[in-house]
Amino acid sequence: MKNSEKVDTYFAKEGPFKAGMAILRDLAKQTDLEEQCKWGAPVYTINNKNVLGILAFKHHFGLWFYHGVFLNDPKGVLENAQEGKTRGMRHWKFKSVADIDPIVVLSYIKEAIANQKKGMVIKPIRNSTVEVPSLLAEALAKKESLRMAFDALTPYKQKEYSEHIATAKQEKTKKSRLEKILPMIAQGIGLNDSYRT
Repeated sequence: MKNSEKVDTYFAKEGPFKAGMAILRDLAKQTDLEEQCKWGAPVYTINNKNVLGILAFKHHFGLWFYHGVFLNDPKGVLENAQEGKTRGMRHWKFKSVADIDPIVVLSYIKEAIANQKKGMVIKPIRNSTVEVPSLLAEALAKKESLRMAFDALTPYKQKEYSEHIATAKQEKTKKSRLEKILPMIAQGIGLNDSYRT
């Protein structure tokens, strides 16, 4: 399925916010944004850089501005997308078509485009320190070749494995995850390498 067909399918879905989503899409298409499908949802880009997304949820729909922290927000409508987890993304929630003022929405979209063109983006913080959970550290300490294979992985891949173990809530889940990842580590494979190809 082509990218444009995926986006059309997303907007064709029946739901309480279908009409409002169509209005937001029409506004985005009035600009020089390129419409793409990323992560299963419509994302609008300039020079392949994400500017905004249009999404529907259970109780609202809205715009996600990838670098919304730079928007002036004169109406005070933008919220931090995930408090404490994201520094740049902001979203604007709508509950009905009546909430959409096309002139105001378009002004926010145009400002987001201008900011992207100026290079106003939040750079991700790269944390190269890896905190290895004790369960994984113990397994690595038992077998020298396994520890060497883990050390040979990039810090990013080490962090993925560490978080995979650490985020399990129950001890039995941690142990189950550990059993699955040890052969992958031994082969020098990253946890999510199959998704990256």
